[in-house]
Amino acid sequence: MKRSKGSIEAEISKALTQWEKDFLGRGSVLVKTDILRDMVIVTLRGILTPAEYSLCETKEGVLTIKKVRSELVEHGLEQLMEIVCKISQEEVISFHTDISTRTGERIMVFKLSSNFEEKL
Repeated sequence: MKRSKGSIEAEISKALTQWEKDFLGRGSVLVKTDILRDMVIVTLRGILTPAEYSLCETKEGVLTIKKVRSELVEHGLEQLMEIVCKISQEEVISFHTDISTRTGERIMVFKLSSNFEEKL
């Protein structure tokens, strides 16, 4: 049975939320996944804690939060790539991410080996 684009996006969102809870100890408020050509784009909202928001009031605090959060994700990168690979059944060839300390939102982009959207 062929899976729909929406069901795959929902499955990735659910799996990444579970990864956050298991690996980081808490999940995002909202996770949205979009498949676009050869990319899986994941938007995670509400990832910063109240303490992290208060740290972000200074430039040094912003850099600290970005660095710590980046290192945490990098430490779990193999698991993240495995999740997307398993669900999409496509090889993940690269990963890009950034966090907005203003909005508390993280964007993750998984670059796949082929145009996955075309196959759906």
